[in-house]
Amino acid sequence: MVVPWTKKHIPQSINEIPNSSAMEQVSKFVDTFKRQKKKAVFLHGPSGTGKTTAVYILAAVKELELVDVNASDVRNKDSIQMKLGGATQQMSLFGNSKIILIDEVDALSGQKDRGGASAIADIIAKSKFPIVLTANDPWDKKLSAVRRKSQLIEFGAVNYLSIAKILKNICAKEGINHDETALKSLARRSGGDLRSAINDLQVLAGVSKEFTAKSLEVLSDRDREESMFNALTRVFKNSDANLAVAAFNNVKEDLDGCFLWVDENVPKEYRNPKDLARAYEAIAKADVYRGRIRRRQNWHFLAYVNSLLSAGVAVAKDQKPSGFVKYSPTTRILKIWQANMKYQKRKAIAEKIAAVTHTSKKQTIKHLPYIQAIFKAKHPSSNAIADDCELDPEEVAWLEK
Repeated sequence: MVVPWTKKHIPQSINEIPNSSAMEQVSKFVDTFKRQKKKAVFLHGPSGTGKTTAVYILAAVKELELVDVNASDVRNKDSIQMKLGGATQQMSLFGNSKIILIDEVDALSGQKDRGGASAIADIIAKSKFPIVLTANDPWDKKLSAVRRKSQLIEFGAVNYLSIAKILKNICAKEGINHDETALKSLARRSGGDLRSAINDLQVLAGVSKEFTAKSLEVLSDRDREESMFNALTRVFKNSDANLAVAAFNNVKEDLDGCFLWVDENVPKEYRNPKDLARAYEAIAKADVYRGRIRRRQNWHFLAYVNSLLSAGVAVAKDQKPSGFVKYSPTTRILKIWQANMKYQKRKAIAEKIAAVTHTSKKQTIKHLPYIQAIFKAKHPSSNAIADDCELDPEEVAWLEK
């Protein structure tokens, strides 16, 4: 059986974790757990940045029993209580202390897993042992109760030079002849995802025991994705539903991104008002089904969304448009989306302050500039506000900007 190199070459000490600063914060939290106001730390950041690995290493180094639970496996209140209720209250059979890992908390859905996030928050408040949660996106609205009970620690994307160094060490252990320039190129391609870089190295050099620039050519062929320009051309420049329906299957954009691209560019191609009306009707129907997916978590509707957004828009025209059109990403809607992402942290801070001051989150957001002025001026009361509202260092830093 082939052992994945991500497991075979797992770090053996805290110092080997790339996100050293974040790792130190987690280690300090575990060491001072009994003096901490919050009973959990919430590790967040992109995939492959060492969040889960950090907890495993910490448990091994500090000789703690590790209770590992994936949030996607314990989704509702009853299953969470059954799995974690006792574990957070009782010592291990051998009298050792514990560390409890709840992995991929953002896997909880809004409807199917209703009550799951609040159940985790209740368990955190009563836990006798340190709890570590992980997620790629901690700012999801459904996780607000968990955020309030946890200290946020960010695991940023790993620097490509650090990834290249780790890949070089693996090559030495596995006896792989390698080109350092090629290793650095592989590290850059990973986008800060150490796990994917190690997996790619194993696939490309695990058998041949050699890694060169030529090895990267194989990777390029494997990862080649159709550009959005080609996908939109298949939708806008032909009227064959069978050809158009698979237009977005191989593009890098997610479903929301495809909506934005089509919505922005369809008026540039469809000059006939009737064609444009039919195209937007197809887009609107696709959006209706997308809404049903979000509300009901019924992914069977995805087939209708894809068909309407591609084939539906393609057959909306009476004649194929002629001439070259330079497609571009949306500006208006994308800016709104970017602004919403930017202010997720603001909303989370307002939610904490609102709970303590017994006001609505809406009113708190209106008065947030005044609170920011207090923090920017380093007024003595800012420390009291941070303590009373249980603001994390990240949130305090945001208020001080």
